[in-house]
Amino acid sequence: MSATRPTRRAAALGSAGALITATLIAGAVTAPSASADARHGQDRETRGATIAAAKAAKAGIDWQDCPADWGLEKPIQCGWVTVPLDYAKPYGKQIKLAVDRIGNTGTKGERQGALVYNPGGPGGSGLRFPRRVTTKNPLWANTSKAYDFVGFDPRGVGHSAPISCADPQEFVKAPKPDPVPDSEADKRAQRKSAREYAEGCYERSGEMLPYMTTPNTVRDLDVIRAALAEKKLNFLGVSYGTYIAAVYGTLYPSHVRRMIADSVVNPSREKIWYEANLDQDVAFEMRWNDWQDWVAKNDAVFHLGTTRAQVQAKWLELRAAAKKNPIGGLVGPAELIGFFQGAPYYDSSWIPVATVFSKYFTGDTQALVDAAAPDLTDTAGNAASENGNAVYTAVECTDAKWPTSWKKWDRDNTRLHKDYPFLTWANAWMNLPCATWPVKQQTPVNVKSGKGLPPVLIVQATRDAATPYAGGVELHKRFKGSRLITEKDAGSHGVTGLVNPCINERVDAYLLTGKVDAADVTCAPHATPTP
Repeated sequence: MSATRPTRRAAALGSAGALITATLIAGAVTAPSASADARHGQDRETRGATIAAAKAAKAGIDWQDCPADWGLEKPIQCGWVTVPLDYAKPYGKQIKLAVDRIGNTGTKGERQGALVYNPGGPGGSGLRFPRRVTTKNPLWANTSKAYDFVGFDPRGVGHSAPISCADPQEFVKAPKPDPVPDSEADKRAQRKSAREYAEGCYERSGEMLPYMTTPNTVRDLDVIRAALAEKKLNFLGVSYGTYIAAVYGTLYPSHVRRMIADSVVNPSREKIWYEANLDQDVAFEMRWNDWQDWVAKNDAVFHLGTTRAQVQAKWLELRAAAKKNPIGGLVGPAELIGFFQGAPYYDSSWIPVATVFSKYFTGDTQALVDAAAPDLTDTAGNAASENGNAVYTAVECTDAKWPTSWKKWDRDNTRLHKDYPFLTWANAWMNLPCATWPVKQQTPVNVKSGKGLPPVLIVQATRDAATPYAGGVELHKRFKGSRLITEKDAGSHGVTGLVNPCINERVDAYLLTGKVDAADVTCAPHATPTP
């Protein structure tokens, strides 16, 4: 699932495999030349990235008013940064990345440079980040005095050489098959869909696919830094954006000035991406239970039961009804999961999801159709949704080697589904295109501290569903001198955007002064939604 994405499909991570002995032996025999080749390739890419950054520094960014249909009001400005598609060939095919900015709101003397943002995905656009200033978001008032807020569409996303794997209108059509299989035939049908989806990615975007990787996005980020005329990078990454941060801090440690990793993807090579997705299934079930407990506690409002078991029984009743007869002809179990997964993701979805759930049992089915069914008239939204899913798939599938054995997928997901049924199979099918991926899969970067890396601030909630808590702990171990702020007994994904003074004040202090606490900090949870 995607690390930040309650879109129509599930959201957030990736997956792994047990190598059989024969492979290990073969690998041992060929290892030296393979690693020498890999090193040679990386050297060429490193050189290519240096060339691209030097070109970008010279060219700068020609800032203009943003195109009217981008939905970015003045005084936000937009521009383009040119990068090589393949960093090993810096003078080969180039692509343009969309960037935007709003100047710091304080004085010239207060300005500390640009703060660049990535919201996650893979597949998320950062272009809305400067709107935190135009909409006067109080959490960012202090920081925006010191920094220009800069967003960008990563390669393949939105306005930056967008990729596609399917016709968007077909992609959103509903109802989709129930992700929980009833038979081997159901599994065969899902496997066929996943294989066809992977083939569609290659047919529609084959030229881009081999270069849709996190390390390339990180190189792009360094080129953007150079184009902004910034000697060092200030970066805020949320969800998958934390993996961009982890890889940037590894490849460019001396280019980092301030870096915040919020809701952390586990950067361990063993987790990227197959195992990370399996971990997510477990964490989603935990947070789903948290939400059901809250719904039960607020039975006076929602009338769905006074215990978690009663609320879960209502969920299963709704699911069974939608499976038998899709609600409004459009909302089956797959669409229900697409909508209901918002609640384990974000506390801001607790009330809206519970309200729609409650209305259904009072006889109002339209609210559920409006919330969970695709809108075929929203062609721009559907194209964005398809593009986001294409990038998610392309990056996770190309970043790392995935198991190709269906037996392994089947065994792992069957086992997990027994105890963690909410998301397991939906997540499995979402990631299964990686099992038949048509381009070479890379080896993830070994994330670690390098010379010159300053203290990195890591923020993580203990009950996060999309990026489980262990990810924050793992990055903290790998980045020497980093500080971990733990939001205890909370699980909303993306902590820096929530009102919690214990966290907000430390984020401000770090961005404004570079100072971190002498030791790691545990904060009480932010306020639970009140219906």
